Amino acid sequence: MFSVNTNPGALIALQNLNNTATQLQQAQSEVSTGLAVAQPSDNGAVWAIAQGERAQTSALDAVKGSLQNGQSIIDVANSAGQTVSDLLTQMQEKALAASDTSIDANSRAALNNDFQALVKQIGTAVNNADFNGVNLLNATVTNITSLANAAGTSLITTQAQDFSLGGANLSGITLASTINTVASATAMISTVSTALTAVDNSLATLGTSSKSLGDQLTFVSNLQDTLTTGVGNLVNANLAKESATLTALQTKQQLGIQALSIANSSSSALLGLFR
Repeated sequence: MFSVNTNPGALIALQNLNNTATQLQQAQSEVSTGLAVAQPSDNGAVWAIAQGERAQTSALDAVKGSLQNGQSIIDVANSAGQTVSDLLTQMQEKALAASDTSIDANSRAALNNDFQALVKQIGTAVNNADFNGVNLLNATVTNITSLANAAGTSLITTQAQDFSLGGANLSGITLASTINTVASATAMISTVSTALTAVDNSLATLGTSSKSLGDQLTFVSNLQDTLTTGVGNLVNANLAKESATLTALQTKQQLGIQALSIANSSSSALLGLFR
């Protein structure tokens, strides 16, 4: 039946053309953004999961920053600590030389001056072992903590080591320490030896802490990469496939326009019946 009021063929062609336009818009969005799920309307459940993983990935940046800051604090402390160990070795040598009864008073006085200068250098090295306002060696802190996970529920603690003059590791060594007599020099040999052992043990502890932070940093970096890959698997578009789809839909759209044009022209055939 012919009718000027209703054109079923044109309506069907228009429905198909609208459907093609919707698909084409989706394909163009995926090609331009590289994402199959770019917004909640694309796939609400997948989008929500991806957003949660993105938040965790972002939080891991803060964890990495905390671990790196902890490593830097320890590295500065280790550097200063090694200097202290080297200075103690020199002090032990000076004390041993001053304990020799065969040297004269002037020589012992010169050794004492060198010894006291080394003590002052220890104090300077320890007080300058500061990174970002934190010093693990001068007895101003007991420990530091670094973030270990994105939730902030896991922490890695690094114990401070007291390298201050007269402190736990340098007991008996102060700015007033001297080796100006055989007796004081002999006593200082043992004191410095004990301090040297304590300092080296403390440096070993700091080294272990630094390695722990480094291992955790490696793990967090790998975890972050894995999460990023997982999010990509959820939301990324297959660009090769979408490129082919886009070409097909563009062709289909052109054909749809032609079909609609043909359907619309069918009504004009009615004019021939009235000639």
